[in-house]
Amino acid sequence: MTKLSVNVNKIAWLRNARDGNRPDLVESARTIIEAGAHGITVHPRPDQRHIRREDVFDLRDLLTEFKNIEYNIEGNPSSGPNETGYPGFLYLIEKIAPDQCTLVPDSENQLTSDHGWDLTHDETFTIVRSHVRHIHDHDVRVSLFIDPVEDQISRAKELGCDRIELYTGPWAELVAEHGIDSDGAMQSLQKYERAARHAEKIGLGVNAGHDLNLNNLRRFVRSAPISEVSIGHALIADALELGMGETVRSYLELLTPTHL
Repeated sequence: MTKLSVNVNKIAWLRNARDGNRPDLVESARTIIEAGAHGITVHPRPDQRHIRREDVFDLRDLLTEFKNIEYNIEGNPSSGPNETGYPGFLYLIEKIAPDQCTLVPDSENQLTSDHGWDLTHDETFTIVRSHVRHIHDHDVRVSLFIDPVEDQISRAKELGCDRIELYTGPWAELVAEHGIDSDGAMQSLQKYERAARHAEKIGLGVNAGHDLNLNNLRRFVRSAPISEVSIGHALIADALELGMGETVRSYLELLTPTHL
């Protein structure tokens, strides 16, 4: 079964709109876990517009109450400390030692992650390899956010990564614009399938994320060997209509093998 890690950034973003503690991020994460999710994901950004430094630690403390619930922290490893109180991405990884660290090449003011790493540049390759080794020194599994390009995936393996996370935004966009059975969506899905099977063949685990939702999730995980999906925006939006627990269960139902 493909595991579900819920990205709780948007819960923190809503809380921050009024600078209080409603919705309560920790209690929301508890509800998500008790509904059956396999993990919690956060993406702390340098401007702290949603997940804040203290949230990362508070969620770590919550997860000590549960067995086999993974903590995934994602972000750009080059993001350092700043005047907002953000302590730097690697500082958080060193202090928390999450189960998984997903490295994402986003800029500091980027609205959302919208592309994978380009490892064809030697300088980028060398820098990311150094970060991967540093994170491994803290016994943390490393996943690399990447486009479905086989050469890039092979380079991720050379870096020493444990997994990749396929950036699924382009496929989801084609589904939304033209339909899940359209030629464009089908051709794109085949590209992701080839990429995932290539990764599996060379010994990389495969995660996926970005714009996966109740309409497209089952088709995607049915097409390729996906270990984990990380879903935030769509799931939190659905929860406004269905309730958090029911929403998590709806996503998990789509990931259950009997429904694939």
